Amino acid sequence: MSQRITIDPITRIEGHLRIDLEVDGGRVSKAWSSGTMWRGIETILQGRDPRDAWAFTQRICGVCTTVHAITSVRSVENALGLEVPLNAQLIRNIIISAHALHDHVVHFYHLSALDWVDVVAALKADPAKASALAESISSWPGNSTKELAAVKARLAGFVAAGQLGPFQNGYWGHPAMRLPPEVNLLAVAHYLQALEIQRKANQIVAILGSKTPHIQNLAVGGVANAINLDSPSALNMEKLYKVKDLLDEVSGFVTQCYLVDVAAVAGFYPEWFKYGAGVTNYLAVPDLPIDAKMTRFDLPGGVIMAGQAGVRKIENWNDAFLKANVTESIAHSHYDGDWQRGPWEEETVPKFTGEWKAETAAPQKYSWVKAPRLDGKPMQVGPLAQVLVGFLTNDPLTVKWVSAAISTVKAIHKIDVTPAMLHSTLGRHAARAIRTAMMSELTLKHWKMLVENIGKGDTSIFVDPMPKLQSGSYRGVGFHEAPRGTLSHWCVIENGKIKNYQCVVPSTWNAGPRDGHDQPGPYEAALVGNPIADPKLPLEALRTIHSFDPCLACAIHTHDADGTEHGMVKVL
Repeated sequence: MSQRITIDPITRIEGHLRIDLEVDGGRVSKAWSSGTMWRGIETILQGRDPRDAWAFTQRICGVCTTVHAITSVRSVENALGLEVPLNAQLIRNIIISAHALHDHVVHFYHLSALDWVDVVAALKADPAKASALAESISSWPGNSTKELAAVKARLAGFVAAGQLGPFQNGYWGHPAMRLPPEVNLLAVAHYLQALEIQRKANQIVAILGSKTPHIQNLAVGGVANAINLDSPSALNMEKLYKVKDLLDEVSGFVTQCYLVDVAAVAGFYPEWFKYGAGVTNYLAVPDLPIDAKMTRFDLPGGVIMAGQAGVRKIENWNDAFLKANVTESIAHSHYDGDWQRGPWEEETVPKFTGEWKAETAAPQKYSWVKAPRLDGKPMQVGPLAQVLVGFLTNDPLTVKWVSAAISTVKAIHKIDVTPAMLHSTLGRHAARAIRTAMMSELTLKHWKMLVENIGKGDTSIFVDPMPKLQSGSYRGVGFHEAPRGTLSHWCVIENGKIKNYQCVVPSTWNAGPRDGHDQPGPYEAALVGNPIADPKLPLEALRTIHSFDPCLACAIHTHDADGTEHGMVKVL
């Protein structure tokens, strides 16, 4: 007999997401993903100066600010055919890379690790044994017996006071939790240490971007970071070396702690390499350009269909196949009509057709998220897509860190993990840790490139877009491989004003509903087959959803006006 479960809202994400499940025999047989908020930024931008769009679009989300800003300026630059000075490209690259380091660390430790870590069980741990275990697999200096004993005492104080703070209402003691007490203690310690590490990554964004969130240094045509090594108010060597010091510290945590922790946790849940694959079509775009013409990139892009070994490479942002074959369907989305169109031809006209009652079957329209497709197919985007594309095309940096992750799992647990196992819930976590290690290395590389280019006497940071912008009609698209995956902004410009603007974002690709051909989106497909031990505590469903790192603020703001409660489950 099937049973319906509604999880609303999904917590420890950005935005508002509802997941409905049908469970048969302890496993998910069908799933629906509903974004319950509407964005509307595209409508706000119509008629505005395209040079201002980036300042608006980075307000789509309070987390993904930088990624929308950079993609927006790239969209307008693409439309106008601008070449951006190398210094500007490198400054942008360091900002978006530091943002990614911050984002990935926060996602694992503060948003998703609590699906796997039993925080209260850490009180049973022996700090000395936990320290010995940690030091056998990592040189991270925050693993001393003294440090871990202090964390255990701090946690005991929370529990004794009945005030667990961010750990309140967790699934502590759930039968799906199985980490040993010492590993739980290490994870709690690193959760607390990661709070400081993510702050330092974000400090890099603030130094170069003037503030965070919502950076202020971008411009269509470059950046506003005046370079003058003799001026304390401009970008000088003191500021650049401050960035370097912060990068070194963040990089140490990523490679000695984050990557190791993911490997350690994965080995205790090997069956989760079998759950959560869902859509095995993957899309990643090249990023981190290293020339003004934007023809060479340090992150590879490509398309994988049906999990096959063959990759259709995406060499640059003018890829004709990509620009011609991205569409969005609104067959099951709260917008007027029933069409599937390319972003340049789209419109964003909201039409809410009613609230979905938890006890009823799914209505025709059940989400504010559109359903993106590439060549008519649903695609999974995110770190897993990028890592698979890089690995299958023998990108040296990707191969290096995939090999390091596999070796770490084997060293800790004496089990073999293959790249094919990455098509899974745990695979998405592993890929994100691998990508974070890659980004830590690339950020330092681009810092060095920037310093060396300035040392040659090049201080150029901007080209003026106005000569092209004053008249004429243009269409452009900006791409960015954001922390959650492929992000694109599509603009139509006429006589210096925005005529149409559409954002196709990672969580739209992944969280989107079924399309007009009833093809489920990646969230919906990935949940099918997941075990559910206790329908009242659907921890396993959260594991798979959190592995995508949802950001529904980006993907789609509308609530039930009556505030009616339609169901409740215990979530953290």
